[in-house]
Amino acid sequence: MNGKKILFVSSELMPYLPENQVSQMSYETPRMVNSKGGQIRIFMPRYGNINERRHQLHEVIRLSGMNLVINDMDMPLIIKVASIPKERIQVYFIDNEEYFKRKATFTDENGTLFPDNDERAIFFAKGVVETVKKLNWSPDIIHVHGWMASLVPLYLKEFYADEPLFAESKIVTSVYNKGFDEELDKDIVKKIGFDQIAEDKVGVLAAPNYNNLLKVAVDYSDAVILASEEVPEELTEYVTGLEKPVLSYVPLQEFEEAYTNFYNNEVLK
Repeated sequence: MNGKKILFVSSELMPYLPENQVSQMSYETPRMVNSKGGQIRIFMPRYGNINERRHQLHEVIRLSGMNLVINDMDMPLIIKVASIPKERIQVYFIDNEEYFKRKATFTDENGTLFPDNDERAIFFAKGVVETVKKLNWSPDIIHVHGWMASLVPLYLKEFYADEPLFAESKIVTSVYNKGFDEELDKDIVKKIGFDQIAEDKVGVLAAPNYNNLLKVAVDYSDAVILASEEVPEELTEYVTGLEKPVLSYVPLQEFEEAYTNFYNNEVLK
């Protein structure tokens, strides 16, 4: 991985959110690449339940300040950064008061999905790409973790299709065990359509559930990792039916060699 540039886009990341499979692999994978001489950037949403003081988040004024249009509304983009101390890894946080100030990640106190999770996912996807453009940093690989990040491949291949910075970038999506049981807002297709992405590109999101969201992600990815031992059967069958490289599940203690070989021999070939 020496010298390779890898952009990690994650829904959740340790130590900023509790440990689960997504947050753990979103931490372990960049840590591994970093240790092997790769260059990394990590992006995640700045949820309101992340303790800014404890983790020493601070706003990056030179990157903040633009507005993103989401469903015909101007939404200010704020960029914050922090470092994972023992790894010397910097993390970029995509923030917006309307979408991310609430003191929770995906659901309210009753465990119900926030009604604007679809708009939050669109904002996150566009916010990551716009910030990387400002950084003028061209990644060799863009590795997506978690459903809140699952619109990134679609937006890169459609909305930002003519952006030269990503012309050579390869997209990898890690598919995890089911992330939620409900559906996102039914108008998600219209909201994506506002960005001139044709309805037939995301027709499966007429039923905006977890499986269909991940189908869109893998459709627009160059390679896929089955990152959980138990991935929904519908998704496993869908992924294995695609004509693109797929890495089957490997346990944490074996992932470093497997992911490195997959990056080098399947994704970057």
